[in-house]
Amino acid sequence: MRTQHIDTLIQEASAFVGNTWPLYGFVTSNPLSGYEKQPFDRAVSQAGEILGARVYPEAAQYRQAFHSGDIDRSKLKEMLQEQGFIQEPEYYLEILENEPVTTTVNPFHDIDRITTKWLAAFMDEGLAEWSMPGKEKGFFQAWKLLARYDEDLKGGFRSETTASTASEVIANVLNHFDEEDQLKLITTHLAALPGWTGYIKLRAETGSDWQEYYPVTLEDYLAVRFCIAQAIDAPLLPETPHQNTNEVLPQLQSIWLKAWEATWQESTLATLKSNREMAAAAKQDTTLPDAQLVFCIDTRSEPIRRHVEAAGNYETFGYAGFFGIAMDYVNPDDGHARKSCPPIVPSAYKVEEQPATDRQAAFEDYRKKTKVNNFINYFLKRMKNMLPSTFGFVEGSGLAYGFGLMVRTCFPGAWYRRNQNKALTHEGICAPGLHINNEDATSHIPLNDRAGIVKSAFDLLGWTKFAPLVVFSGHGSHTANNPFGSSLDCGACAASPGRHNARMLAKLANDREVREVLFNEHNIVIPESTWFVGAEHTTTTDRIELFDADVPKSHLQILEQLKKDLGIAQQTATAERLQTEGNGVALAETKAGNWAETRPEWGLAKNAGFIIAPRTTTRDINLQGRCFLHSYDWEHDKEGKALEGIMQGPMVVTQWINNHYYFSSVDIDRFGSGSKITHNVTGMFGVVQGNGGDLKTGLPLQSLRATDAEIYHQPLRLSVMIEAPVERVTDILKRNENLRTLLDNQWIYLIVTDPSKELKTYRYTGNLEWEPRVIPVKTATRVRKRAQVPA
Repeated sequence: MRTQHIDTLIQEASAFVGNTWPLYGFVTSNPLSGYEKQPFDRAVSQAGEILGARVYPEAAQYRQAFHSGDIDRSKLKEMLQEQGFIQEPEYYLEILENEPVTTTVNPFHDIDRITTKWLAAFMDEGLAEWSMPGKEKGFFQAWKLLARYDEDLKGGFRSETTASTASEVIANVLNHFDEEDQLKLITTHLAALPGWTGYIKLRAETGSDWQEYYPVTLEDYLAVRFCIAQAIDAPLLPETPHQNTNEVLPQLQSIWLKAWEATWQESTLATLKSNREMAAAAKQDTTLPDAQLVFCIDTRSEPIRRHVEAAGNYETFGYAGFFGIAMDYVNPDDGHARKSCPPIVPSAYKVEEQPATDRQAAFEDYRKKTKVNNFINYFLKRMKNMLPSTFGFVEGSGLAYGFGLMVRTCFPGAWYRRNQNKALTHEGICAPGLHINNEDATSHIPLNDRAGIVKSAFDLLGWTKFAPLVVFSGHGSHTANNPFGSSLDCGACAASPGRHNARMLAKLANDREVREVLFNEHNIVIPESTWFVGAEHTTTTDRIELFDADVPKSHLQILEQLKKDLGIAQQTATAERLQTEGNGVALAETKAGNWAETRPEWGLAKNAGFIIAPRTTTRDINLQGRCFLHSYDWEHDKEGKALEGIMQGPMVVTQWINNHYYFSSVDIDRFGSGSKITHNVTGMFGVVQGNGGDLKTGLPLQSLRATDAEIYHQPLRLSVMIEAPVERVTDILKRNENLRTLLDNQWIYLIVTDPSKELKTYRYTGNLEWEPRVIPVKTATRVRKRAQVPA
C-alpha cells in the first residue's frame, strides 16, 4: 500500500479531530471545526455518533431556562407547531427528560489504557524527572525499543518481527480491510482518544520545540495502537451494536435550543433599540473626555467599561485584545518567545524588552534578581522531586512549608496582595521593541509599516478625536494553583496576557515619526497634547494597572485623577460581579489568592453575543457581561474595509470561543474537562481524570456551572449584531466564502440594524438573503452616571 494513500486517509479522518491546546496556552476553539462545512444539526449528529458525545443541552438545562423565562413560552410553541409538534411545551420537555440512557462498553479500553501510558511518558514536557529513553527517534521508534519490557503486552510483542516503520505497520493492517472500512478504521482509532490525537495534531501543525526534538505524528500513534492491539489480541474494528434511537429527540432538542437563542436575541435587540432611542433623545455631550480607554472585546470588559464611564468623564472603546499587532513576545524572565496574537494569524513581528538609556542599571539589577529567583525555584523543585533528597528535604523544610500553607489557606487575600507587591516587574524600566519575526533584534520595521499598525487601529475604532490621555488596556488573569489559568487570559492573544500588545501600540502611537506619517499621508491629526499609555485589566480583581513610567509631567494631574477613578470603578465592578454589599475588591483578591478556589473568576462564561456598533448603542446599559463589544462607526468606513476586517478576524475568534463554551457545557466529560476535583496534570501540558485516560480538551465543570447540577453558562450559539448598511454586509459575505459557510450552516447567527434605513433590523436567513424583523419596545435600564462606592 502506498504511503500517499495512508497519508490521505489520516488527513481525511483527522479533519474531524479538534486541536487540544496545552494548559500553558489554552486557546478556546471550536472542537468541531472540521464539521463547519455542514449544517449545524447534521454536523453535531455525525460528531455525536463518532465521538459518543452529547451535542445538545440536557433536558434539565432546558427546564431551568424554561422556568426562568430564558426560553419564551410563546416563541417555543410557535417553533414547535411549525415543525408539527402541537402539544404544550411541557409535554415535549417530559419526552426530553425521558431520553433513554445508553451505556456502552468501550471495546478499546485495554488498548486505550496502554496507549495513553506510553503517550504520557513520551510527550512529557518537563514534569517527569526521568525522561523516556530514545525520544529523539520519534514516538513509534522509541516505543518499539522499550515495548518488550511492558508487562501489559503479555509477551505478545516482538520487535524483530514488527515492521520497521510506522507506515509499514499501518499498511499491513489496512491490507486486511476493504476500502470502505479503511477510513472507518482510521477514524475510529483517532476518535478513541481525541484529546491525545488533538494534541499530537497541534504539535505537528505548530512545530514547537518539543516537536522538533521529540517528534510524534498521528501515523506514529496509529502504528503503536495497532501493534498494541495485535499484542494483546484485541479486535481492531469491533462490531458496534445497533441502537434504536428516537429520531424525534434531536429534532426536539434543536427546536428548544433555537427557541432559547431566539428569546435571548429578541430581548437583547429590544434593549439596544430602546437605548438608541433614549440616547438620541438625550442631549449629546460634545465635550472632550478627560481620558479615552480602549479595552479588549472580551465579555469581561463590558462590565468594567460601564463602571469606568460611570466613575468620571471617560470614553471607552472595544478592540480585539492583540491590538492589531501580529507578534510573538519574548519574556525577559526566561528568554522564551510566546505567541501574542490569534492562532489563526501568523506572527509577523517579534517584540523584545529594551531598557531605557537612563535605566540600564535598574534593568541589570532586575535581571540578576530574576536569575536568583529562577535558580531558587529550580533548586526547590529538584530537591522535592529527586529521589536521594526527597525525604530529607521534606523533613527539613516541613515546618516552613507548613507555615506557608497555613498562611495561604487562612489569609489568601493578604497572600495575594503580598505576592503582587513583591512581584518583579520590568514594565517600569523597559520599553517594548518591535522587530521582524525570526530575525535578529537589530532589524527595524519600516516607518510606513509602523504607522500602518496605528492607522489600522484607528480605522477599526472609527476614531475622530483624541483626549489628552489615551489608554490601551490589555487584560490578564491572576489566580493561584490553577492549571487552567491561561484559559482566563486573552483569547485574542493566544491565551497570553494582552498588556504586551497594549504597551507596544502605545509606544508606536507616541512615536513622533509615526504621527507625522499619519498626518501627512492619511490626514489623521493626533494633538501634541495627547499621550498614549499601555495598561492591563486584571479580570480576577478588576484592577487596571497603568504602565505610566514615561508619562510627561504635563499629564500627571490627569493621570492621578484617572487612577483614583479607576480605583472607584474597581470597587463598584467587583461588588456587582461578586454580588456583595461590602468590599468587593477584598473578596476578589481572596478568590484570586486562594489556592483551593475552584472558581477564581467566571472567564467568558455566559457569552452569547457579539455587538459591532458605536458605543452610543450600548453605553449606559447593563449587558451582564454576555456580549463581546467591538467599536465600529459605519460612517467612517465608506468602503467597508474596517467591517470586513472585524468579521474576518474578531468575529471568527469569538465564534471559536462561543463554540468551545457551548460544547464544553453540553458534554462536560467528552468536550470539557470534567471536575477539577479529580484532575491530575500530566506532562505540564494537560490534565487527565484520575490516574490516566484521555487528555481533556475543554473547560472544567467549575468554569461552567454554579453547582454540579445548576448551569451558569447558557449554551447558546453566537448571535452577531452589526450596526451598518445591510448591503455593505452582503457585499462582504459575497467576498468571503468562509464567513458565508459559518452563517449558512448556522454556526453563527447574524442580525443587522441598518442606520441608513431608519435603523430597521434584518436577520440573515442564508444564501445572501435577509428577513426583516420587528423589534418590540423594551425599557432599558441605564447605569447611573457617577458610580457610588459600596459601603
